[in-house]
Amino acid sequence: AITRSIADQARTIRIPVHMVESMNRVLRMQRQMHQEMEREPTLDELADRCGMTPERIREILRISQDPLSLDSPVGEEDDSNLADFIEDLSADAPADMAAKRMLTQAVEEALGELTEREQEIVRMRFGLDDGQARTLEDVGREFGVTRERIRQIEAKTL
Repeated sequence: AITRSIADQARTIRIPVHMVESMNRVLRMQRQMHQEMEREPTLDELADRCGMTPERIREILRISQDPLSLDSPVGEEDDSNLADFIEDLSADAPADMAAKRMLTQAVEEALGELTEREQEIVRMRFGLDDGQARTLEDVGREFGVTRERIRQIEAKTL
């Protein structure tokens, strides 16, 4: 009961009791082998002695490591922490942002050579203002002309 309580409450991230027992057995064997051989045992040697596969030993050793805080200081100065070095996968890469900005400028320059009506038709058709591309029918209704006329204007501008 004491071992189970320690296993349940000792770590920030709870690890099942059976895994804690496996970790204790592997770590104890690793220390014992280190003393016997006067070097760190390989995964294969440890697996043979514990009666497990090397993959299982690798998993147990990985789980046995203490979690790191993202607020842990990195380097000798206290001005940066671990979180500063983790990539935000949801953010656009700077190169992608620059390419997108250049493309937007090129489109704006090209639109600048069109009449105001043609600009508005192209903006609506491709959703340049609000991200919502509109059909020929919708744009025609907005300008009071047929969808065929919108198609002709679009073809002329492109």
